[in-house]
Amino acid sequence: MESNQIELSFLSIFTLVTFFIFLIISKYSYKIKKGILLDQDFLKPQAFHKAAIGRAGGLAGIISLNIFFIIYYLIYSKILFEYLFLCNLMFIVGFLDDLKIKISPSKRLALMIIFLFALIYSIPIKILNIDIPFINILLNNEIFSSLFFLFCFLFIINGANLIDGFNGLLSINLIIINSILSYVNLNSGNIEFTIFIIGQIIILLSFLLFNFPKAKIFLGDSGAYLFGSLTALNAIITNNLNPNYSSFFFCIILFYLFFEVFFSFFRKIIQKKSPIHPDNKHLHMLTFKKISLIFGKDKGNYINSIIINFIYLLLVLPAFLFAKDPMISRYWFFSLIIIYLVIYLRLYRLTKN
Repeated sequence: MESNQIELSFLSIFTLVTFFIFLIISKYSYKIKKGILLDQDFLKPQAFHKAAIGRAGGLAGIISLNIFFIIYYLIYSKILFEYLFLCNLMFIVGFLDDLKIKISPSKRLALMIIFLFALIYSIPIKILNIDIPFINILLNNEIFSSLFFLFCFLFIINGANLIDGFNGLLSINLIIINSILSYVNLNSGNIEFTIFIIGQIIILLSFLLFNFPKAKIFLGDSGAYLFGSLTALNAIITNNLNPNYSSFFFCIILFYLFFEVFFSFFRKIIQKKSPIHPDNKHLHMLTFKKISLIFGKDKGNYINSIIINFIYLLLVLPAFLFAKDPMISRYWFFSLIIIYLVIYLRLYRLTKN
C-alpha cells in the first residue's frame, strides 16, 4: 500500500512538472538562438501551419524524460541504461535537424545505424521471439539477431517521423500504443516497467495539450525520433517479458508506424523516386485531402488525426481477443496489410481525379 502511494505521488508530481516544462518551452522557444527552433518552412510537403511554430517538443520531452530517469532511480534504484543511452542519442540526431544543421537523410540514417549497433553491442538487448519458426532459429545467430533488431527499430523510428505531420496524429497514436503496452505489463505483474511506460504517456499527454487541436509547439525531428525509439524499446521489451503473448500481437499494435514507412519505401522505388525523400502521397496526406474538402484545412488538420487514430483503434482492439494465439494474430496482421492497401488505393484514385 505504501509503495502504491509513493508511485502515485511520484506520477502526480511528475505530471505537474512535465506540464510546466512544456508550458515554459512552448512560450519561450521562439527566443532560443533568435528563433532557430521555429518551423518557418511553409512549402514542405507536410506543412499546414501559417505562422512560425517552435519545433521544441522534443527538447521539452528529453528534459522531462531525464528528470523521470532520475526520480525512477531514486525510487527503484534502477538505471535503464538502454533507454538512457539510446533515447538521448536519437534525440541528438533529430535535434541537429531542428537546429537547422543540414544533414542529408542518408547521413542521418547512417548515424542512427551507428548508434543502434553501439547499443546492441554495449547492452545485451535483442528480440527474443517472433512467431515464425525459421526466424526464431535464425535469432539464435548473433549477427542475424542484431540485423533483425536494427531493421525493426529503424522502421518504427522512421515511421514515427513520417506520420508526424498533423496536429496530434503521432502523439495520439503513441499514447494508444503505450497504453496497450502498459496494460499488458500491468496484467503480467511488471509494475516497475508499467510505471516507466506511464511516465512516457504523461509526457506525450503534456505535449498533446500544446499541440492539439491547435498547435503551439511541434515535436520536431528530435521529438519524433525520441518517442519513436522509446515506443520501439517498450514494444520489444514487453514482447520479451510476456512470451505468453503472440509476437504478432505487438506487430499489430505497431502496424501503422511500421507499414506506413515500409509501404512508402517500396512505393517510391516503384515510382522511380528516392525512397528517403518526402512526398505528399502518404496515407495521412490522402485522407487529409478528402477531409479538408468537407471541414476546410484548419479543422481538417486535427480531424484527420482523430479519424485515422479512431480507425487504427478499431482495427487494433480486436487483437486482444486472440493476443495469445499466434496463428490468428498472424492472420489478423496480414489482414491489416490488405485493409491498408485497399484503403490507400481507393483514396489514391479519389484524390488523383
